[in-house]
Amino acid sequence: MEPVQYLKYIVGLIIVLGLIALLALLARRAGMVPRARRDPNAPKRLSVTDVIAIDAKRRLVLVRRDDREHLLLLGPERDLVVEQNIRYPETAEPGEVN
Repeated sequence: MEPVQYLKYIVGLIIVLGLIALLALLARRAGMVPRARRDPNAPKRLSVTDVIAIDAKRRLVLVRRDDREHLLLLGPERDLVVEQNIRYPETAEPGEVN
């Protein structure tokens, strides 16, 4: 192959990638991509406290919502709530055991 053909392929690839980026930008501006909006001054109500991998496919996730924690088992087949409405102690320091 000649160097001119390589240049044609590279220019064609750049054009195709540019068109894909342009379509993505237009879709976002048209409102086709949903966005989660949150007031930056609002307090955070949801956070992931801890994650432990059980095996290659499953993991235990501790999620905190307001003053409650929920223990979830996440896997490829299904997700399972192991324990819910665990009280989160507001006075405890991180890493402190009661």
